[in-house]
Amino acid sequence: MVYHKPVLLKESVDGLNIRQGGTYVDLTFGGGGHSREILSRLDGGRLIAFDQDADAEAEAGRISDGRFLFIRSNFRFFRNFLRYHKIDLVDGILADLGISSHHIDDPERGFSFRSDGIPDMRMNRDSGITAVDILNSYKPEDLERIFKLYGEVPGAAKVARAIVQWREKKPFSTMESFLGAVSGLIPRRHESKYLARIFQALRIEVNNELEVLKQMLLQVLLSLDRNGRLVVISYHSLEDRMVKNFMRTGKPEGGLDKDFFGNPLVPFSMVTRKVITPGDAEIKSNSRARSARLRVAERN
Repeated sequence: MVYHKPVLLKESVDGLNIRQGGTYVDLTFGGGGHSREILSRLDGGRLIAFDQDADAEAEAGRISDGRFLFIRSNFRFFRNFLRYHKIDLVDGILADLGISSHHIDDPERGFSFRSDGIPDMRMNRDSGITAVDILNSYKPEDLERIFKLYGEVPGAAKVARAIVQWREKKPFSTMESFLGAVSGLIPRRHESKYLARIFQALRIEVNNELEVLKQMLLQVLLSLDRNGRLVVISYHSLEDRMVKNFMRTGKPEGGLDKDFFGNPLVPFSMVTRKVITPGDAEIKSNSRARSARLRVAERN
């Protein structure tokens, strides 16, 4: 089984505009598809890859290349690790956000409502709360908040109440029990889309994804050399909006700073004027590609 099939592989690595002898960072190693492609185009130089997942670390062990360094860590700390390895500025940074196909396919990881496992959803299984912890412990107003904010789930309050009512009889322990709790609220003919919204909200909460993304982006400003490239693939509107704002203004929340004379201080130039999306053939062969959006910016 292929660990992970990367989305927009050629387009994203093309976006890095690889310089021979340059230093590059793959913030989301996953199955190593992007890292291997970068190494295949890089003459000399070096590539530093990050991933917090133990499964990804095992995959990284398959790469035997003196130019390659894997660091098992959440990418929110990537700047610290670069400095530890005496790397101040790099020539390109790539991030493929979201979950890998491996996470979806492995029932033990609990990322998919089609699996039979326990709803876990942790990117790093060595730490943090699980999705089932949230289902069993969050107050109804907190459940409603995350469903509205992170999943834009219609009828979020009803979903939250149904979860609380179910767990009062018996705590959640399996995917089957969770689906049983919300089954009566799922619109017919839209089951997959509705559940995907709920699961997205839970996953974002479990992994604190938006705050982690914000911290990572701010470190890019300190780590990317002049004319270096930032390449990001996002999968839902919340993270895509943050990435777009950052590339245009240098702030994940948006809002341009100006100098004394009123001129905008823009840290990046957009390389992709319009978002790049996969073609029909890629979407057909890789369901994860359906919602992928690629943006590329160059450091001024």
